Amino acid sequence: MNSLLSSWHPRLVALATAAQGMDGAHDTNHLHRVWRNASLLLDDYPEADALIVLAGCYLHDLVNLPKNDPERHLASRKAALLASRQLAELDFPPNKLSAVAHAIESHSFSAGIRPETIEARIVQDADRLDALGAVGLARLFYTAGRMGTALAHADDPMALHRDLDEKAYALDHIDTKLATLPGKMQTAAGRRLAENRLNELIAFRDNFIAEWAASPAAP
Repeated sequence: MNSLLSSWHPRLVALATAAQGMDGAHDTNHLHRVWRNASLLLDDYPEADALIVLAGCYLHDLVNLPKNDPERHLASRKAALLASRQLAELDFPPNKLSAVAHAIESHSFSAGIRPETIEARIVQDADRLDALGAVGLARLFYTAGRMGTALAHADDPMALHRDLDEKAYALDHIDTKLATLPGKMQTAAGRRLAENRLNELIAFRDNFIAEWAASPAAP
């Protein structure tokens, strides 16, 4: 990490930590992981401004609303506005503020805003990578538990004879959303990492269903 990033890193962590709520799926460790993911992607995109990416990674959840909140789709916009104001107060380079705001605003799946810069594309991919793999799996069931969602459909966990319903069954979230993420990655490097991590989720799902189906029927 160069001197500029080293200087800003603790300040950005402090801003993010001060805004943390009680959501263990979007805590400071999540932000550290997103930055680590972004660092991997930056190796493939040296033209990207790493400071913009760093700020986007740590401040993208500055405003974090629950998945069932009616204003969930506005959270990234609110986070971008708050980040811009707080960064300006810390004398963050003013010529980079709009790029950071765009990276934050466009990272969100629910906002549906297309990332237009390489920095925004890296931040979005880095955040979505944390929804895949072993940690992504843990975050899936943690969030489902907070929302009171069942693990899986009792008789048809694969949804062979019903519509998928991630709001009712946690396992359905793998097919309704997570399995689509590799194809929606904005960078080739992100797509490669996403495909590898998705394979872990699919293997888990198959093992889960095998055990679920093996449960003895009630007498």
